[in-house]
Amino acid sequence: MLNYQRYKRVPVVNFPERTWPDKEIQKAPVWCSVDLRDGNQALVEPMVVEEKVEMFNLLVKLGFKEIEVGFPSASQIEYDFLRTLVDRKLIPDDVEVQVLVQCREHLIKRTFEALQGIKKAIVHIYNSTSTLQRDVVFHKDREEIKEIAIVGTKLVQKYMADCDTKIRLEYSPESFTGTELDFALDICTAVQETWGATKENPIIINLPSTVEMTTPNVYADQIEWMNTHFKKRESIILSVHPHNDRGCAVASTELALLAGADRVEGTLFGNGERTGNVDILNVAYNMFSQGINPELNIENVREIAEICERCTKMEIPPRHPYAGKLVFTAFSGSHQDAINKGMHALKERNSEYWEVPYLPIDPSDIGRVYEPIVRINSQSGKGGVAFVMDTFYGFKLPKGMHKEFADVIQKISEQQGEVAPEQIMDEFKKNYLDRKEPIHFRKCRITDTETGDGEFATLAKVTYTDHGIEKTFEGIGNGPIDAVQRGMEDALGIQIKVLDYTEHALASGSGAQAASYIHLVDQVTGKATYGVGISSNITRSSIRGIFSAVNRLFY
Repeated sequence: MLNYQRYKRVPVVNFPERTWPDKEIQKAPVWCSVDLRDGNQALVEPMVVEEKVEMFNLLVKLGFKEIEVGFPSASQIEYDFLRTLVDRKLIPDDVEVQVLVQCREHLIKRTFEALQGIKKAIVHIYNSTSTLQRDVVFHKDREEIKEIAIVGTKLVQKYMADCDTKIRLEYSPESFTGTELDFALDICTAVQETWGATKENPIIINLPSTVEMTTPNVYADQIEWMNTHFKKRESIILSVHPHNDRGCAVASTELALLAGADRVEGTLFGNGERTGNVDILNVAYNMFSQGINPELNIENVREIAEICERCTKMEIPPRHPYAGKLVFTAFSGSHQDAINKGMHALKERNSEYWEVPYLPIDPSDIGRVYEPIVRINSQSGKGGVAFVMDTFYGFKLPKGMHKEFADVIQKISEQQGEVAPEQIMDEFKKNYLDRKEPIHFRKCRITDTETGDGEFATLAKVTYTDHGIEKTFEGIGNGPIDAVQRGMEDALGIQIKVLDYTEHALASGSGAQAASYIHLVDQVTGKATYGVGISSNITRSSIRGIFSAVNRLFY
């Protein structure tokens, strides 16, 4: 039995004045990528300089204006990477690089050496403030911990005096979620006042969920409490840095934005320590799905995924929101049917808005394609098979034919699992288009004729092979299909009736082929089936459909 009694609940915030539950996200926050620092340090095999350069270039391409590039005082490779960006002139004028550093003088000095030649940068200082870490790691009281942050701020001011780089300061009370709110406010205010933050020269106060400790609503309460208790709020850019220990980082971020956060730090696809950072793309695509401009260039999620997988050497799970290989795939038959109907309705109505069941966004809007939307397995239904035939190959199967053909595919899927669209088409050919034996249609001549009572009718003269022997028959009816049906009954000694007939063009243009679907019943046994024929000539495609159905019914 789980020893749940070892764990105690994290206290909630007594904050009845909260307003965030009644708000909606209206616009994108300031995005800051920490892929090159927080994300990189969590990799089994950290990125080398050239991989970091490729990742940096991707982040710039995506439209990030603030990018944390590393901890240049921590190692030579971190230092060298920042200098590579400078030496190669890879930092655009509208992008601020952000560097992380602890509140120690020799580290801050080294950091400013790395910043030489950069036009503008954010220096991000931090120290841990939580009750637990003050007790078991640092053995310091509140005032001693606060003094570390104040000294760190003064050291940044000291070294920036001799630096040509325009510096902005970011301060993080690390492990904020485990810090008493009154102390978090006290230490942040001390840094804010020491820095001399103003509306014109604001400070970034970053409140990280370094370890996600409780439900997202509590984090939102913590953020709003801080937001409403800050002095000179206009001099603060309120930032959040949620981690995903409880699997709620996206929710925590969205609620934090409702609670007053201006800025979000995270990584592409959520890479980071333990269960990761917040997935910035997930949050951004969520905004996009609500008609909000995410203000990032994220139109091609597969390209982003390919670069991230190559640089991080980590695979994106197939069910990962928006980017996973299977997220726009439906195996359920009812889902497939609903998607099929939704796509048709969208096209028919020419709607301004995207509304398709089970697809919250149009996959093509983010660089995905319709090919993998529906996958067929033993759980799929008739709607999914029909959707594949229509979407991939242009065959709009009559509704009555959906189950008949789906049953064919169902048997295959029960034996082998998933059935690819190509195999579905092969089975369609085998069961319908290529059912040409033993009765094989060769050619026909359709003419008008006059019946005994003086009425005009259609005469069909058909040449066919029966078990390889060439034969002919003639039939008279009120149209080509009726005439062929009557002629076949006499020639083959069968009794058949056409229950339904539909046809459509397979492609546009002068060379378009027509597809004809004939629903035929054996009037002796009552057994019915469909036949399908294609030809550039509609009459010929109809006759081929009749022959296909006869071969399916009787042979």
